[in-house]
Amino acid sequence: MRGANLVVRFLLELAALAATSYWGFATASGFTQWILGLGAPAAVIVVWALFVSPKRRFDLPHPARFAIELGVFAAAVLALLDAGRPALAVVLAVLEFVSGTLNYVSEDRSGPPADAGAVRPT
Repeated sequence: MRGANLVVRFLLELAALAATSYWGFATASGFTQWILGLGAPAAVIVVWALFVSPKRRFDLPHPARFAIELGVFAAAVLALLDAGRPALAVVLAVLEFVSGTLNYVSEDRSGPPADAGAVRPT
């Protein structure tokens, strides 16, 4: 079950990128449209890579990492709502809530790493 949920999580990560990009292109025009349409998903990628991904740069305690993950997904849901896609926002929110909860309870938390909060070498 954990393997299937990890596949769903990956697809939800891609959906967050698509949602933030859609928001940028749908809610602005001209040069701003390009800045938001490309910048919003770029910001999601940076936050995810630094704090949430398996190869993250900063190893935070599990609850902090989970909070950042929820923030990223909440931003994607809010982006869809702002872009006038409430049905997609609700579907994304429900899927993210279920998958995130399953991921949180099934993740190995036998103890914090000795270097929790430390910067990982590149």
